[in-house]
Amino acid sequence: MPPTPSPHPSPGIELVRDFSLEMTGKVNAALAEATGALPPGTRINVTFLGNENLSMRLAAAVAVRAAGFEPIPHISARRLASVAELDEFLQALTGDARVHEVFAVGGDPASPLGPFPDALSLITSGRLQAHGISAVAIGGYPEGHPDIDEATLWEAMEAKSKALQEAGLDGSIITQFGFDTAPVLSWLQELRRRGIWYPVRIGVPGPAGIKRLLTYARRFGVSSSAGIAHKYGFSLANLLGTAGPDRFITDLAAALDPAVHGEVGLHFYTFGGLQATAHWVAEFEAGP
Repeated sequence: MPPTPSPHPSPGIELVRDFSLEMTGKVNAALAEATGALPPGTRINVTFLGNENLSMRLAAAVAVRAAGFEPIPHISARRLASVAELDEFLQALTGDARVHEVFAVGGDPASPLGPFPDALSLITSGRLQAHGISAVAIGGYPEGHPDIDEATLWEAMEAKSKALQEAGLDGSIITQFGFDTAPVLSWLQELRRRGIWYPVRIGVPGPAGIKRLLTYARRFGVSSSAGIAHKYGFSLANLLGTAGPDRFITDLAAALDPAVHGEVGLHFYTFGGLQATAHWVAEFEAGP
């Protein structure tokens, strides 16, 4: 039985509605377990990791569609060996999984495996529109990127925004996760100051073990000092527990001003599992 909504909802509940989350190409069983807790039509991003292949990613996208959700496959530019490989993947996605939106990212390899060095090269290739893709999400980094300086990040953001407009593609932004609302709010304000008004989904970690959260934070260059950890709701002195984004979401929702920060939603990184995140969202929306 779903939780009963609280008569005194948290200020974060409206922000949580219409959330998105992500899964890897290997967790179809977890998708089946989480299905009952996720609203129909939920946007589920499907990753493009180095230990997956195209058939696994396609199978995951098809499973997301079959379960009644909206698949948003990632396409990692530097992992593509050729234009033909991109075409093969897009043709299968738009056919078998009825995909119309993708998340274009540069990807982890230091050197591209083929002709696509970054997300911008995917957007400007013309291949996305040729296969019927009508919308593209791009990445945002409120706390910066461990390997890219801030000026270059903003230059890339502006170039991708302009390229999306010139290509006639709808755009949106999904950010890296973090534990502190202050850089998120500052980054959103700077984004809008630069004239980029695409909808933004702020990345937040779903409930997970504190050790696991810190491992991912180190991997992605996310700040996790003692002060920020305490502000988020856990202590670095006690790593045995779990932590959810309750306080982060409530604080963010209270500080957002649509006139200043634009259209903002949430994207959950399911470090603690798809099912755990789905149940956490349902309980958060029900209130205390």
